[in-house]
Amino acid sequence: MTSSPRIAYYRVSTTDQSIESQRSAMGGGFAMEFKDEGVSGAVQAAKRPGFAAMLHGLTKGATVCVYAVDRLGRDAIDVQATVRQLLDMGVSVHVHGLGLIAKGAGELILAVLAQVADMERHRINERTAAGRQAAKESLALTGLTHKGKTSLGRPTKSDAKTVAAWRKASGASLSETAEKFALSLATVKRYCREGTAVAASA
Repeated sequence: MTSSPRIAYYRVSTTDQSIESQRSAMGGGFAMEFKDEGVSGAVQAAKRPGFAAMLHGLTKGATVCVYAVDRLGRDAIDVQATVRQLLDMGVSVHVHGLGLIAKGAGELILAVLAQVADMERHRINERTAAGRQAAKESLALTGLTHKGKTSLGRPTKSDAKTVAAWRKASGASLSETAEKFALSLATVKRYCREGTAVAASA
């Protein structure tokens, strides 16, 4: 007797994040895997390219496996709608650490968890907005943010001309230059090309 296919779905919000931790935690051994990388959790599940492709290829008897509740939708309502759609298709839903979700009580538990996750996301957004406002007010009054920074956002990294000039003067390798300025090798190569071009035109 052929076992029901297990299908994995992964999502990470930014392209510099990896799905490997999710795959490892879920155990692997899936018949198929679908993913959305660099896709915000604020996007409805059905509108994510990877999730939509998975939905299109699902057959009755399959089991969709996800790492967490929030992978199934953008908010509690979307999660519930997605799970109901899958269950109505005859597709089982397995959430890592929670197990198989069945109609009735299983859906109710999932709905509560999705609502909790949704509330926490809103709290994070509120804290972030409050911190940003505090930083702006402090910067306007004192010239420094409430955390002692001289500007909002990430600190500006060294410019191309500076990086290229330092590497030329010190005779450093690309990797040494990357370590010195805390940059990637690709960025150092680009900076050196740009910096050399600027110096030549000066």
